[in-house]
Amino acid sequence: MLEIRGNHLVDTLAPFDPAEAVVFNWCEFLPGVEGGEAEVADVLEQLGFAYTGAPPETIRLSYDKPRVRALLEDNGVPVPCWAQYDAPGQVSWDIFPAIVKPAWEHCSIGVDRWSVVLNGDELVQRIAHVIETYGQPALVEDFIDGREFHVPLWGNDAVEMLPPVEMDFSAFGDVRDRLCSYESKFSPDSTSYRRIRSRIPARLTAAERDELEEACRLAYRLVGCRDYGRIDVRQRDGRMYVLDVNPNADLSADASVALAANKAGFCYGAMGSRLLEWAQNRAPHQ
Repeated sequence: MLEIRGNHLVDTLAPFDPAEAVVFNWCEFLPGVEGGEAEVADVLEQLGFAYTGAPPETIRLSYDKPRVRALLEDNGVPVPCWAQYDAPGQVSWDIFPAIVKPAWEHCSIGVDRWSVVLNGDELVQRIAHVIETYGQPALVEDFIDGREFHVPLWGNDAVEMLPPVEMDFSAFGDVRDRLCSYESKFSPDSTSYRRIRSRIPARLTAAERDELEEACRLAYRLVGCRDYGRIDVRQRDGRMYVLDVNPNADLSADASVALAANKAGFCYGAMGSRLLEWAQNRAPHQ
């Protein structure tokens, strides 16, 4: 395990020969470096290392939520109705409830229960809040108030959907609480962290599973995921809508990818070994 500090990755990797070593890239961010996880992949590319996971251009694309929405929509992947607002003020939108997110963030940064808005006044206020707080456009979407699935996939030439994980919001009666906010992911003392349950495998009919797999496989390939990724999906009125594509998903033992791999018969070590095998296939040969 190599600790990465600031922009010293080149020095950290100096003792290793790209012809002799494969890097298991477990870096989700660099403290204080905007877009740091893509920079890590950039350095690994420049140094000639084979490494697990997505290339830098895929990671950068995943941060641009409007661009990903447009890419998916143009290629027939169902996504919620959406719009981008670059400045506060006059807003043309009439679908409620809606959800307002920073357009270029990750890990649900900027998403809390007040991101779900129920009328035009709340919408205008939240758009202004996002633009002023995060210094970027606001992404507005139809809030799909339905079942949510976190769908891990892995592979390259052949892409396999692992058992989907359902996020169970049944403990919440208020629509504003039925979402995966930043707090629900990273604040163990919060009510949302404690009361949202992960159900694996999600209970799906054969038709629902087929629809989910078709949408997720296409989203995985369109965004450029490599080795593994996670697609977040919501279902409403029998239709699956892709919310997000995460090509650098959390690989912790208690996160969706590892839980799904385990359910598919791969213990934690076997999961890691499989990812390394795919990376090793890209290693330079002497």
